[in-house]
Amino acid sequence: MPPLPTDSGGPPPETPLTRLAALHGVATSYRPSPDRTVAASDGAVVAALAALDVDASTPEAVLAALAARERQVGERLLPPTVVCWAGAEPPAALTALPDGTRLRIETEQGELRSGVEKLPPGVHTLRATAPDGRTAEAHLVVAPPRLPAPPGRTYGLLVQLYSLLSHRGWGMGDLSDLAELTAWAGRALGAGFVQVNPLHAAVPGAPTDPSPYRPSSRRYPDPVHLRVEDVPEYPYALASAEARDRLGALLERAARLREAVLSKGELIDRDAVWEAKREALELVRAVPLGPGRRAAYCDFLAEEGEALEDHATWCALAEVYGSDWQRWPAGLRDPRSPETARARGELMDRVDLHARLAWLTDAQLGTAQRSARDADMPIGLVHDLAVGVHPGGADAWAQQEYFAAGMSIGAPPDAFNSRGQDWGLPPWRPDRLAESGYAPYRRLLRALLRHAGALRIDHVMGLFRLWWVPQGQAPTEGTYVRYDADAMLAILVLEASRAGALVIGEDLGTVEPGVREVLDARGVLGTSVLWFERDWEGTGRPLPPERWRANCLATATTHDLPPTASRLTCDHVDLRHGLGLLARSLDEERAEAAADTGEWLALLSRLGLLDGASGGRSASSEEAEIQGLHRFLLRTPARMVGLWLPDTVGDRRPQNLPGTWDQYPNWRLPIADADGRPVTLEELAASPRLRALVDVLRGA
Repeated sequence: MPPLPTDSGGPPPETPLTRLAALHGVATSYRPSPDRTVAASDGAVVAALAALDVDASTPEAVLAALAARERQVGERLLPPTVVCWAGAEPPAALTALPDGTRLRIETEQGELRSGVEKLPPGVHTLRATAPDGRTAEAHLVVAPPRLPAPPGRTYGLLVQLYSLLSHRGWGMGDLSDLAELTAWAGRALGAGFVQVNPLHAAVPGAPTDPSPYRPSSRRYPDPVHLRVEDVPEYPYALASAEARDRLGALLERAARLREAVLSKGELIDRDAVWEAKREALELVRAVPLGPGRRAAYCDFLAEEGEALEDHATWCALAEVYGSDWQRWPAGLRDPRSPETARARGELMDRVDLHARLAWLTDAQLGTAQRSARDADMPIGLVHDLAVGVHPGGADAWAQQEYFAAGMSIGAPPDAFNSRGQDWGLPPWRPDRLAESGYAPYRRLLRALLRHAGALRIDHVMGLFRLWWVPQGQAPTEGTYVRYDADAMLAILVLEASRAGALVIGEDLGTVEPGVREVLDARGVLGTSVLWFERDWEGTGRPLPPERWRANCLATATTHDLPPTASRLTCDHVDLRHGLGLLARSLDEERAEAAADTGEWLALLSRLGLLDGASGGRSASSEEAEIQGLHRFLLRTPARMVGLWLPDTVGDRRPQNLPGTWDQYPNWRLPIADADGRPVTLEELAASPRLRALVDVLRGA
């Protein structure tokens, strides 16, 4: 087992501030490259400590806080959370206890134990009593040593669900479309999984932020993904003439929204879709639940408890006061205040509506995963966990004690972005997570894994450290704050193993040394994208297939990158040029992009992947080249191979163009062919081009 990575390489001289920062996991320097160390500003360090309730504003405050922290660490028997990996030696936190310390463990199952040997997996309560009378209580996480490998080798489809339009949808892809896709992909194409974008609940607005990576809540899915007609109460709503007329009018509105995208080339209008669905769902909700359905709903409410009540309350309050809780009346900013309790009672009908919508969405998610399993997919749905939440949304309101006030996460300056990045997402406080036994993290994982065969974790490096940027400061004025990666990984492995699910970490970009090795040792798969797989420590040329790692999901592209056809034709360079995003001249950028692509095609040609097996197609054709690139992916040892669904029809438009906001229609494009004509799910199923590419991945 490789050691966890630590910050190293020429740090600034030790001072009381650097010692204090280290004791709280706040970095005072970072290394953008192996040969370069950059010191974090004192202001960034002081701000990060302040967000952890540590006063470092003056030299005197630093000395006082340092003395208090050293005394606290020196006197405590146990840290707040202790991790035991099954089959491994006891952790240092236990072996360092004074001789004669008595342990008492209450397991999740209610059993009492006096030692850590052969404990069942779970998060247990550990109590220690030292010979000198000191006592301590901690959360004891017992996790399997690693997650199992994928069942054999499999390929699957990658899709942004909103972009998957069908002739029965309401203007954007929904969960019934997803169920259709998984059933068809599993039965007709032999696919083993379908990976989707985060389906988290969005922050409502005018317009709503369409990015699935800046949600209101990561725990609850967005009801905009519901198929109204598949709600069991829908047929009974038609019994009322008035409701039938209104639903009929809404179906006509949905048809117009659908045709606006499919026939007129308009963008997906998420807000208009939700407005129509919300009105229809309120009509359907007027139908009383039958006894069995009522019992199922009550079970869901009981199981979700306070978390669902908070989420539904935020949704109801947002309808009245707007979608940023930080601008609400003072009393409502606290989810536990008497004012919030009173408002919840006054808005109970709306609270119940939003709780009901969460239940219905959860049920349709379950149907989509069952559809995948019924189609013999060994994995099924791969859900996506965004790295954070919107600061004004439901999670940030309900879980305020777990978020670092006045901070947001991002990335330091690097070779791709000299100004750094600020993603506008509040970070979790590592100290509060540990004190709670990682309760909000556990609940989040459990919810996402309920209807998943695998979970993709965006920016998985965030399990180790995150770049914290003080509010109002440039991203360059941030610093890294470290999390207990051993605990974060143990919880992840524990919950995924309980769900029988795989975990895929998005580990693209700058990754500190040792992280990939630690993830691999715990069975967390990596992400390998063809264009980035080069011999960076040697020649810099494309990495031969036999040198790729096996424990990964290998793809030709992702939602944040150009579709493969666009990269092959350099259309992506022209797109960025038209938006004024190029740092150099168009000719220079095109020449570099063409050279990059040319190196890959030359390797494919040497390996015989462009000719012969292409069914007689010219090796110079775009379609044959895309097939050759995917044939290359099969030559690697990657256990999972992903096919970007827009690549199957020659789509040239990226779903998201990083670095843009209103200059480009991010997250609002339907899957389209090479000419930009939207392609429906039904047309995808009949596409010869798709079949030919799938035949490559099936080894035909």
